[in-house]
Amino acid sequence: MQKLLQDVIVLVKDTGDFIRKESAQFDDSKIEYKGKNDLVSYVDKMAEKMLVQGLGNILPGSGFIAEEGTSNKRSDIYNWIIDPLDGTTNFTHGIPVFAISIALMKRGQLALGVVYEINRDECFHAISGGGAFLNHMPIQVSPVKTLEKSLLATGFPYYNFEQMRPYLSIINELMQTTHGLRRMGSAAVDLAYTACGRFEGFFEYNLNAWDVAAGALIVQEAGGLVTDFNAGSDFLLGRQIVAGNVTQPELLKTIQKYWS
Repeated sequence: MQKLLQDVIVLVKDTGDFIRKESAQFDDSKIEYKGKNDLVSYVDKMAEKMLVQGLGNILPGSGFIAEEGTSNKRSDIYNWIIDPLDGTTNFTHGIPVFAISIALMKRGQLALGVVYEINRDECFHAISGGGAFLNHMPIQVSPVKTLEKSLLATGFPYYNFEQMRPYLSIINELMQTTHGLRRMGSAAVDLAYTACGRFEGFFEYNLNAWDVAAGALIVQEAGGLVTDFNAGSDFLLGRQIVAGNVTQPELLKTIQKYWS
């Protein structure tokens, strides 16, 4: 698995170089829409093709769950979960917060995760049971012990606004009872920053597996807790996630006060 991880990191950084170069000359007339406010570009599509081809070579016979649908092949054992450009809206507006997110599932369990924050050249990675790392240096979640002293990250939905009232109630309380909230625009980055202690916690709803799979494993391997809004384990497919350090149960309690 370590050899596999090193090969994935090389592939991710090569793909990141492509994205970085395209960012410097991106033409926003080439933006496409998958749905209301759901942006995609040729950069997302090309990056995903590079990743699918490379990962297929690294682990022949593996399957894919990929955001842009480059491959729908599935495997009974190994499946890659890929977001080739998490933070597309940031990318298209020239905001330098976006990442590549790759996770590997083995028989339905997360086995490996890599989040590469392209602009800062920060590669977060973990293997199940092996700890979490940032550019090969060990990382841990924040030692802060209370929600009152926590800095949190969240995200805003770009469609499916039916739950906005309770969500805004959660944000309203947390704005007044913590050190603040940040909205980076990339769930993969939010989770990576939680894993290395920059944030004490992160929560969001209306997400997909490719948004959170790699980052969730990295948080867990950094000593953090990850659940859905019901304190369960369905954060990959349940479209809700609450991740954090020891304050995660306190954050979850605040969310559950308003969320039904």
